[in-house]
Amino acid sequence: MAYSLRRYREGDAEPLHALTLAAIVQIGPAAYSREQVAVWASRHGSPGRIRERVANGHSIYVAADERGLPVAFALLEQDGHLDQLYCHPDHSRRGLADQLLALAETEAGTRGIARLYTEASDLARPAFERCGYSITHRRDFEIDGVAIHNYAMEKRLG
Repeated sequence: MAYSLRRYREGDAEPLHALTLAAIVQIGPAAYSREQVAVWASRHGSPGRIRERVANGHSIYVAADERGLPVAFALLEQDGHLDQLYCHPDHSRRGLADQLLALAETEAGTRGIARLYTEASDLARPAFERCGYSITHRRDFEIDGVAIHNYAMEKRLG
């Protein structure tokens, strides 16, 4: 299947929200418990949250299928924080995460951002590592009383 990369467009919020939840619920159990997956998914309330992020100046890079429908995305904040990287389960393991991270890195470079950073799940960590990110530390925390973890990672640019 051929994919294209593009920036967020009006109308993307609903499919991006749906693919986020699909990724968490369907892929998440490979590394996290049922309770952890449930609280992780609960943090992604509605498509309106995505629209709000765009309105606040955050950049969303989208991988679209042959019909132009979003199948993966990355969200880059103005300060170099990659807050989200999700791929629909039907389109995972096809290099889309690597391509989106490369696109975000190129954009960050044009903005003069010297450092990209993220908090990667066990599932996203390999994609970030392939793209040159280093783990700074493991983050153990709770969401609604459920223990969960991810990894603080960063990449210096330039």
